[in-house]
Amino acid sequence: MYPEILHLSFLHTYGVLVATAFLAGLWMTTRLGKAAGLNSDAVTNLGIYCALAAIVGAKVMMFLVDVPYYTEHPGEVFSFSTLQAGGVFYGGLLGALAVAWWYMRKTHLPALRTADIFAPGIALGHGIGRLGCFSAGCCWGVKSSLPWAVTFTNPVANQLVGVPLGVPLHPTQLYESFAEFLIFGILYWRIRKAHSTGAIISLYLMLYGTARFVVEFFRFHEQGNLWGGPLDTSQWISIALFLVGASYSLMNHRGALPESAHTR
Repeated sequence: MYPEILHLSFLHTYGVLVATAFLAGLWMTTRLGKAAGLNSDAVTNLGIYCALAAIVGAKVMMFLVDVPYYTEHPGEVFSFSTLQAGGVFYGGLLGALAVAWWYMRKTHLPALRTADIFAPGIALGHGIGRLGCFSAGCCWGVKSSLPWAVTFTNPVANQLVGVPLGVPLHPTQLYESFAEFLIFGILYWRIRKAHSTGAIISLYLMLYGTARFVVEFFRFHEQGNLWGGPLDTSQWISIALFLVGASYSLMNHRGALPESAHTR
């Protein structure tokens, strides 16, 4: 829609919104970390390390889900367009989780309590980040005749991310952004009440896994579905994350006692 701010080619709306998303998510996480009695410096550093790992992981996953293209065009791996691309969120999430596991072991942060206070911040930041995707035109949807379909017309968006112009499309970026803001609201409400350790992160995995699974049906995938089946890579990962969250939530419900409430 509006890939550039004030028509300045060096000031992309996507980058500004992603930076805003990171700062908002980190602010929320630090705030919740203080309320939970966790080390503020360690939580802040963890957020920064996870953000850097997420950038690398998102791009690695982008290469993996479209191996044939990058095999035929190896120069694109180091191109400016690849540098600008946000990548695949799930790759970023997996990269961040790997770094989080390492850093929490190093600093002795309690894993599940830390994951709980990060979950709302992740949802908030992701919701803002998807607005950046919408502004740039990336992660676009399939053709649509619905009243709320969007039509991209800015040639810069086509040049940057390849979104088709003049074609009504499902606003999948807004679908996911709305879902993320809703998830954030639910998680923020839940974390301020009595809850058992791990309850918030498991709820996030279930809610986001479900939302992403549904949105993917309306999203355009040039590389097609995984192994030519009915589902794409992100949907299989969504199922896996949902099952992880549901399994832990079920075990927690059977035996864990609630922690003291984080009240305001």
